[in-house]
Amino acid sequence: MSYVGSYLWSLRQKVGSRPLLVPGAQVLLLDGAGRGLFQQRADTGVWELPAGACEEGSDFAGTAVRELAEETGLRVAPADLEAFGSLSDPEVHTLTYPNGDVTHCFALCFWARRWSGELSPGRDEVTQVQFRALADPPRPLHPPTAVVLEMFREFGSTGKFQAR
Repeated sequence: MSYVGSYLWSLRQKVGSRPLLVPGAQVLLLDGAGRGLFQQRADTGVWELPAGACEEGSDFAGTAVRELAEETGLRVAPADLEAFGSLSDPEVHTLTYPNGDVTHCFALCFWARRWSGELSPGRDEVTQVQFRALADPPRPLHPPTAVVLEMFREFGSTGKFQAR
């Protein structure tokens, strides 16, 4: 679903650009070589992980599945998603969009190794997608994505769910 017509869009029609608290999900998709899938945002040009806001009636895993498909063309089964962290720190995850809208995001972060489909960037949100080594992500990197990658490294070494 594009932004226009989404749940978040409908709220913006009522409250304008004032800060909104927004639940959502991010997906770190790993290929066989352990490289992560990154996408370049069409509006700002920064690189990030596939991510997005929950819609009415959705849950975190369903949001992760939907956003990954919309933004990259790839499909993942909810059972193949593993939550490794949650990013909600307002210092890191309060975003101001080019149109002036402000969101404080609360994201459940998932990783997965299995998927199907062909890479195909989402037409209205993403300009390109690529797998890159996690230690060498594309630049410029979206600041919250840098934090999520740190969280994933910590999760990998401790096995403990990360929250920031």
